[in-house]
Amino acid sequence: MMGLLNHWHGKTVFDRRNAEELHSELKKAKLVGRDEFPHDVVRLNSTVRIKAEDDEIMEIILVTPEKANIKEKKISIMAPIGTALIGFRQGQKVRWSVPAGRKTFTIIEVINEFQ
Repeated sequence: MMGLLNHWHGKTVFDRRNAEELHSELKKAKLVGRDEFPHDVVRLNSTVRIKAEDDEIMEIILVTPEKANIKEKKISIMAPIGTALIGFRQGQKVRWSVPAGRKTFTIIEVINEFQ
């Protein structure tokens, strides 16, 4: 993951800011084995259903930047929403910054299929 973050060094200000926010979140992380990883915590390759304050429900899959494809609902972990979701659990409320301000949503389902 740190190699991915280092790759983003020198990109646009927006990209660097997202990389810095993700790096900050990763510094708080606790490394655990696959068997210890809670099934309802958002991670890379998680399928996540979120509910916005306006009751809109979205389903996304968090992926590395090169696999991102909005038509397939694959969102980069480097995108603001990707960075916001990492490490949170099903049932938690998450706040994320968007150009129009801050948005709050609830994680209603997390699906992790270890590969």
